[in-house]
Amino acid sequence: MENYGLLSILPPVIAIILALKTKQVYIALLFGIWFSWLIINDWNFLTGTLAAIEGMVNVFKSEGNTRTIMFSALVGALLLFIQYSRGVEGFINQLNKVILYFENKQKGYSRVIVQILALVTGLLLFVETSISSLTVGTLYRPVFDKLKIPREKLAYIADSSSAPSSILIPFNAWGAFIMGLIVTQGLENPFGLMLSSIAYNFYPILAILIVVIVILTKKDIGPMAKAEKRTRETGKLLNDNSKPMLSSEVTSLPPKEGIEAKAYNMIVPLATMVFMMPINLIYTGWDAVENSTSFFDHAFNAISNGSGSSSVLYAVLTAILIAMVMYRSQKIMKTKEMIDLVLKGISELMPLALLMLLAFAIGDACNQLGTGDFVANWSREWLSPQFLPAVIFIISSFIAFSTGTSWGTFAIMMAIAIPMAEVHDAEITLVIAATLGGGIFGDHCSPISDTSIISSMASASDHIDHVNTQLPYALIGGVITTVLYLILGFVLN
Repeated sequence: MENYGLLSILPPVIAIILALKTKQVYIALLFGIWFSWLIINDWNFLTGTLAAIEGMVNVFKSEGNTRTIMFSALVGALLLFIQYSRGVEGFINQLNKVILYFENKQKGYSRVIVQILALVTGLLLFVETSISSLTVGTLYRPVFDKLKIPREKLAYIADSSSAPSSILIPFNAWGAFIMGLIVTQGLENPFGLMLSSIAYNFYPILAILIVVIVILTKKDIGPMAKAEKRTRETGKLLNDNSKPMLSSEVTSLPPKEGIEAKAYNMIVPLATMVFMMPINLIYTGWDAVENSTSFFDHAFNAISNGSGSSSVLYAVLTAILIAMVMYRSQKIMKTKEMIDLVLKGISELMPLALLMLLAFAIGDACNQLGTGDFVANWSREWLSPQFLPAVIFIISSFIAFSTGTSWGTFAIMMAIAIPMAEVHDAEITLVIAATLGGGIFGDHCSPISDTSIISSMASASDHIDHVNTQLPYALIGGVITTVLYLILGFVLN
């Protein structure tokens, strides 16, 4: 591989700057890809442009990339199914019965219970961040209003339970995307590496833990304490000068009318997808394992050798088929209606699939340029491996805060962080966790984050009020995480 030296860092740096200036991650990544191939082809505009196009086409030469992109699109169909069938509504109706039970038992305690249930709902809907925050905000808003809990608190719970759960329970598009980025860096056993990194992914864990502590202790800080005081004393759910964002629907397609809302129409398809993940990992990795002492030992080893991209694709296909059989047998939908829903669901998540395509393409281009190797070798002289996880976390946080996207941050930083970890002989799982956690932390603090905007919209909260009330809690989690990475950097390296 040719050594491009300092030129190798220009494409990702330009992509970051463009993302900061334009707030358009797609354009930034596309320009980064084009500029990479322009350098590789000796600044020949025509050859470089054609090579950039071919570079994006070549993403599909990787079977893993193709499966991951297909999975991301098909998740849209599954999400639309469970919403249209009134499965989400049925699930929330069951939760509301629990809320009513506690309200009748002990009036004051119902505020705590409803907040815990909102958090649990957000965590259970780990399959996709948008559906999680939209569902929590939209469906819990009337209950929160009735119990005089400020809208800012609802937006905070919705936001802090969506992305953290999606990255800590990676049987979804997040997991497939991260595995794809790991594979792009030439590492084996991406599923095992991703699972191992979860134990070190402190910020998402702390974000959830802080929400639980705030709810159970009934102690708030900063702007959130003022919001709670305002609602408690005046009954006002919002500030006087606030401009609430409004959303009345969880997806672009409202639930079907004239059918009964049943919780199992959501639970069964989602549970099927989660259950099929390890089963498929065992199946795809079974032949790669030798000399096992027992069936369970063989199955356990097969999981770490299985294909993550194949497993998530097979899992979502199985879940969609199960949902089709269920909804057809209940006469909720006809076959043509289900096919139309699949196509509509795929179309709704095409932006996500496109982001994956561009992320994989810029990762491949940076590998051709040797970006990660150059940065790693350049930093070897002055950066101690003990400080690497904390530095990676801070840089990832800054990029995510500035761009408002954790996925775009993963795409840019993974191609740099992993080679740096290899050159510095740092703990690879710790560095991967720092990259992922930084993306979530920066996203939580950013006023241009899509998940934060969706949380404000679903909760009918003023967006700036939501960002301001959430920020102190996010900063506490971020500071603690940085300290933990500094400590572990010295312990594990």
